[in-house]
Amino acid sequence: SERIRTYNYPQGRVTDHRINLTLYKLAEVMDGDLDQVIEPLINEYQADQLASLAGENEL
Repeated sequence: SERIRTYNYPQGRVTDHRINLTLYKLAEVMDGDLDQVIEPLINEYQADQLASLAGENEL
């Protein structure tokens, strides 16, 4: 089972293992302020898609 996200309450830290993102804003994330987590995920997805398209065009 692959870890997606870890929440460390004593340190106030949330880590998204898919994109190696660590934020020391656990309280904000738990209150629903997910923009700081979602935006990097979107950026990583878009970068992967562009790299995939670039790889297809090289063939």
